[in-house]
Amino acid sequence: MRTIRIHVDQPLAIDAEAVLSPQASEHVARVLRLAAGDPVTLFNGDGRDYPATIGAVGKREVVVRVRAAEVLANESPLPLTLAQGVARGEKMDLIVQKATELGVRKIVPLLTERSEVKLDHARSEKRLAHWRAVAASACEQSGRARLPEILPAQPLRHWLDALEEDGALRLALLPEGDRSARTLAPGSAGALLVVGPEGGLGERDVEALQRAGFGGLRLGPRILRTETAGLAALAALQALHGDF
Repeated sequence: MRTIRIHVDQPLAIDAEAVLSPQASEHVARVLRLAAGDPVTLFNGDGRDYPATIGAVGKREVVVRVRAAEVLANESPLPLTLAQGVARGEKMDLIVQKATELGVRKIVPLLTERSEVKLDHARSEKRLAHWRAVAASACEQSGRARLPEILPAQPLRHWLDALEEDGALRLALLPEGDRSARTLAPGSAGALLVVGPEGGLGERDVEALQRAGFGGLRLGPRILRTETAGLAALAALQALHGDF
């Protein structure tokens, strides 16, 4: 039987009631057509699933009662950060969605030398909220109970300047890179993976990355699109060094 998982942005406790957001309530009542007494599973990003039962379905809200709390252990042991050059439209949504499914822990949308997407403050905030909703939906589908951290879009150099030395392997996807995924040894600190936008990383981007200690990673003899490259690299790292 399919488990209906719903992300809620609120504390949860056993035997306590929770009121779903308007969007989640509409999905439960109108799309899934669930009724009082039906089971659902809630999660809020704390690493637990909360099996619950629908108590009431109103015109504007759905009330559920939490029955239990179950700790999940399905996070990858390999900490992965995807620093992705912001791609246009639905491409970026796809990247966020699939990276979440692949177990990435952090996503950093980057504005690079060849970025075609321009974001002012208001648009950046709107896109950030949208990407976080995409990640939450991907967690609902994939069974994750922890949401990846998604940072606000920022220039590549600002992100590099703020990086702390934590022992993570630093990699940038480059067609001319001299390293392959199978030769890497990310270790317990994991890896930071930088992927350029549609036009790739520019010369100044590459120079800045090299100064920050990033090595070039090559994925075979073919040049992959931005919406393919990062996901392929994440899957390869998970297969070789993570939990695939």
